[in-house]
Amino acid sequence: MPHLGLVTLVVRDYDEAIAFYTGALGFELREDTVRDDGSRWVVVAPAGSPQTGLLLARASTPEQEARIGGQTGGRVGHFLTTDDFDRDYKHMVAAGVVFEEEPRHEAYGSVVVFQDLYGNRWDLIEPR
Repeated sequence: MPHLGLVTLVVRDYDEAIAFYTGALGFELREDTVRDDGSRWVVVAPAGSPQTGLLLARASTPEQEARIGGQTGGRVGHFLTTDDFDRDYKHMVAAGVVFEEEPRHEAYGSVVVFQDLYGNRWDLIEPR
């Protein structure tokens, strides 16, 4: 198994999720296919990322709806690696992304915790 292909993220609405991930985070929309049951297969990924992407899955039950924004129990569950921390941080600030702290410069690199539109916690990180 050479790589992790997709990670599912439960969302409230396909289009609002696509707008956030492509606009605020600069991801690419890789696929948006309507399925026979009326749901959609929606994949977004960081621009230029050759492997791992997010499968945006609209909640279809009350149990799934209750998990939106809390799939990791409040922990940082997603790590967005950048090669230009300042550029991406400034873009995200301008796009209205919610940050929980000021950027930190640790031994392992520059990092800041942010939330996606549902409150899922992410690290933006540029490794040293």
